[in-house]
Amino acid sequence: MTSLLSRITHPDLPSFPERMIQFGEGNFMRAFVDWQLQQMNNQGLFNGSAVLVQPIEQGLSGLLAEQDNLYTIFLNGILNQQTVNDSEIITSISRVINPYSQYEDYMALAEDDGFEFITSNTTEAGIAYHPEDRLTDAPQKSFPAKLTALLYKRFQLGKKGFVIIPCELIDRNGEKLQQIVIQYAEEWQLGQDFLHWLEAENTFCCSLVDRIVPGYPRDKAKVLEAELGYQDKIMVTAEPFLLWVIEGPAWISERLPFSKAGLNVVVTNDMTPYREQKVHLLNGPHTAMVPLALLAGLETVEDVMNDGDFSSFVKQLMEDELIPMLNLPKESLLTYAEAVLERFKNPFIRHELSSISLNSISKFKTRLLPVLLRYQEVNGDLPKLMTLSFAALLLSYRGDRLKRQDSTEVLTIFDQAWNNPTSFVHTILQEESLWGQDLTKVPDLSEVIEFNIEQLEQLGSRAALQKLV
Repeated sequence: MTSLLSRITHPDLPSFPERMIQFGEGNFMRAFVDWQLQQMNNQGLFNGSAVLVQPIEQGLSGLLAEQDNLYTIFLNGILNQQTVNDSEIITSISRVINPYSQYEDYMALAEDDGFEFITSNTTEAGIAYHPEDRLTDAPQKSFPAKLTALLYKRFQLGKKGFVIIPCELIDRNGEKLQQIVIQYAEEWQLGQDFLHWLEAENTFCCSLVDRIVPGYPRDKAKVLEAELGYQDKIMVTAEPFLLWVIEGPAWISERLPFSKAGLNVVVTNDMTPYREQKVHLLNGPHTAMVPLALLAGLETVEDVMNDGDFSSFVKQLMEDELIPMLNLPKESLLTYAEAVLERFKNPFIRHELSSISLNSISKFKTRLLPVLLRYQEVNGDLPKLMTLSFAALLLSYRGDRLKRQDSTEVLTIFDQAWNNPTSFVHTILQEESLWGQDLTKVPDLSEVIEFNIEQLEQLGSRAALQKLV
């Protein structure tokens, strides 16, 4: 039986001083932030490790400790038309703290002058305010409250602040985190001096992250472990492509020299163009393909890209309907679109359409609806591919063909609307709680959606698509 990965089986692996506090020990952060720390350490540019804080009571701290906080990352995919198939043991995590059982160890992090940076990924729901949180809790429930308690202890000790870079997938994540921390500081009556220290001594950055991380390779784990010669319970797979856009002062590039290590990290004073590019050209096509492809019986993004009809749909959607509506240099948009198509075709990653379909209504509202409305305003008509996808999405939320994955509130709205099929389209498009506005006021949208739903019902998803592409 092969031995478990540890510093006993690999005694020559290096260790590094603790310089970063990281909230979140899941697959994404280990394959994104910690992998990047590793690349800088490999080149002698950072010389630092991260202490991971487990944001919820149940997590991976036990498994990481069992492996001396070591794990293997596999990069599989195509980058710049070259096949990448690499593995590496990551040594950039020093330890993991579970504040639910090690609260004193967690608060002791405030005492260490070596810490300069705080990163986080506590899921989209993590940057949230919980009114029941108190400074005296051990620990507080929410991530922002835990962070506030740590920052207040740091302030009381008279120490310097942090560069704080959240990676949660919400717009303006750094600003929202800072707002909630200030809210707790005021409600907990921590004083004006602390509020001034928060502003003057800490740098809250908004950031945008981009890397597909399927996670633990369950179907291949035994084969991979046989090749490696050791057991690894928390190995993680990721695509080779990576982008991290950090909105903050230019000096961050010196203190975190990602770009010097050849990493695709951009520090900018305005991340808006990068966000629009990613949301509309990567996430947008994902959201558009899902209902049509699922209705046609396809299962993965790779299935879509290997299918003539659906790959043409994706390419045409990007070229004809998305790129012309984005206020960025066309050359850079085309280059990014080519990279996205290359990533979609990755044969090494099984990216399930069903997983992308989670909360599709809110995703459509964020990723595609703004472009659809802009297209109508600019051109005076509706984008044919986007509206067909929109119709397929609404049809899929009837619940009789595909499994719906959304909040109870959203599903209740759809169930009530589908009770009267003849008025369904008008009822659902009028629902401002879903779309942020009354979409029946968009010229011709109701009629086009009704027609497309009829086409999808009568012809099926593939035949309806063939008529347009």
